Amino acid sequence: MKKKALVIEDDNNIAELLRLYLEKDGFDVSLAADGGKGLQAALDISPDIVLLDIMLPTMDGWQVCREIRHESKVPIIMLTAKGETYDKISGLEMGADDYMTKPFEVKELLARIHAVMRRSEPGEMPAEHKLTFDKLVINLDSYELTVDGKRVDTPPKEMELLYHLAASPNRVYTRNQLLDEVWGFDYFGDSRTVDVHIKRLREKLEGVSDKWSLKTVWGVGYKFEYNG
Repeated sequence: MKKKALVIEDDNNIAELLRLYLEKDGFDVSLAADGGKGLQAALDISPDIVLLDIMLPTMDGWQVCREIRHESKVPIIMLTAKGETYDKISGLEMGADDYMTKPFEVKELLARIHAVMRRSEPGEMPAEHKLTFDKLVINLDSYELTVDGKRVDTPPKEMELLYHLAASPNRVYTRNQLLDEVWGFDYFGDSRTVDVHIKRLREKLEGVSDKWSLKTVWGVGYKFEYNG
């Protein structure tokens, strides 16, 4: 069965170019020219990958990404015309898996699409992956994070990062190690991606327990410190 790609892009020339290359690559492609229609299409057709422009009519890409994440773990690649750090960080904070800056090489975009989809495929994690600490349950089977008895909405990559750190308490990981081991060797982003996800996790976890915490090891990287 063909994989389904959804392109949410209001520039018709870019949208049709992406359709052409994606169909040539074997995808069944759907197009949406504004954020509202794109969100509805994402919910209706359950695509395998979403390419999402930031500047869209009716609803911008950040909001679309946020709404999709409430309902689905589908891989999302943001398309930004500016390439500014703020745009990239905002997309990652909303739960996007990767980003591309316009103008982009289609071959690189296709490579990123396949890399993101490989990382999202089931069966790559151990058969049982649920970690329990004081006031914290990290369940990667159901992608649920429970903090002090309450379920906290958490994007998939944040869950995977937290699980990876907590699975080896007190081990220090460099940013590059985390990029390789959580995002994959074929990830095209930079180390700021890790910093963004750590920042978001800290907002959810800060001050919950005195038995564990996410620690920065200056000049090295990060660790899940546990003293329980």
